[in-house]
Amino acid sequence: MASADFAVTTGPRGLGAQSPTSRTASPATLQRRIELLVAGPSLLQWLGGQEVQADLLVRNWCDDPDVRVAFIPHNPVAPRGLRWTERVPALRTVVRLPARLSSLYHAVRRSHIVHIFSASHSSFLIATLPAWCVARLLRKRTLIHYHSPRGSEHLRRSRLARLVLRGSDAVVVPSRYLAEIFAVYAVPTEIVANVIDAAVLRFRYRRVIHPRLVCTRNFESRYAVDLVVRAFAEINKEIPSARLLLAGRGPQEATIRALVAELELGNEVEFCGAVPRDRIGTILDRADIFVNASRMDNMPVSILEAFAAGLPVVSAASGGIPYLVEHERTGLLSEVGDASALAQNVRRIISNQALARRLAGNAFEESSRFRWPAIRAEWLRTYRALARVDAGHAPTRVQSGRAPAGADAQR
Repeated sequence: MASADFAVTTGPRGLGAQSPTSRTASPATLQRRIELLVAGPSLLQWLGGQEVQADLLVRNWCDDPDVRVAFIPHNPVAPRGLRWTERVPALRTVVRLPARLSSLYHAVRRSHIVHIFSASHSSFLIATLPAWCVARLLRKRTLIHYHSPRGSEHLRRSRLARLVLRGSDAVVVPSRYLAEIFAVYAVPTEIVANVIDAAVLRFRYRRVIHPRLVCTRNFESRYAVDLVVRAFAEINKEIPSARLLLAGRGPQEATIRALVAELELGNEVEFCGAVPRDRIGTILDRADIFVNASRMDNMPVSILEAFAAGLPVVSAASGGIPYLVEHERTGLLSEVGDASALAQNVRRIISNQALARRLAGNAFEESSRFRWPAIRAEWLRTYRALARVDAGHAPTRVQSGRAPAGADAQR
């Protein structure tokens, strides 16, 4: 053990861990190894899509023979005596910034590529911009990994965002939906899909589809969990044995609970709270139909997880979802904001078991594209293009503004 080459990796969960570079890697492999710094949101304070993707990316790269990874959080915990500032957003940002800039400087110096997770609007300024500036100051390769479904509005309003994105060595988005939006604003992108945590998911073949619904979206306005509840209310009138699991948390939770009470569904709807990542498979396994009604979306991991778990998917056709769910092949889609149409598609699933099994089977086959072996290959190709880590060559500078990836990467 003492002779192994170690890198300290602080993952999104905030836990420092020493990870051996590779006990079986050859000296030549170690010389070509990419030093990757991931700057992204931590799971410590919120359980959302970006947080999950940052966590999975870092954990999957740990102990990889081609990439050595380190992590620095966008949202570090304040010093003990200043923890109270976490409740005051603007003050929280001011308190965090000096220590974060110092940590970024030291971490970026040791990296070849800085992989920066990005959302839109204020998050772009507070989280993405400082990491990008430090990386550019130290002449490191910058990769902005943009996830927000509000990309069109953000780029239309923010000249700074357009300049930063165009000035990056690479911009990666998880869907063709976002790639097409960025192309309108002359921002070249590559597409690397979101990854699922296959270790926590179990495919279950459902010979009979029961009226057991599940929604694993957080209680935010854009995810429209209220419409899921209203659609379920229509189903429950016709099928009193129907049940709905809601797994998530957020600012709309009190409103959702009030709606459930108003519709007299207290015994039929179960609030599961914020489900830890290692238990999401258990929640999905309890249901037979996945329902999503989001008003605005990109490439939700929750739908990918439903694919992998064998659940037929019923969803609103918002944002990037039609690029992910093919109507009548891997799921059923309805107009955004229409709870009755959502309910009608649930009825189709329940009444047509052959359709349900066909959709679930096709979706499960599709899920293989979102597992780590496939996603790893895409990321490694992107990193190597940035770092030019070919046999016997050190990382070198590459031209920014590359065209979108080929058709094989289109999601």
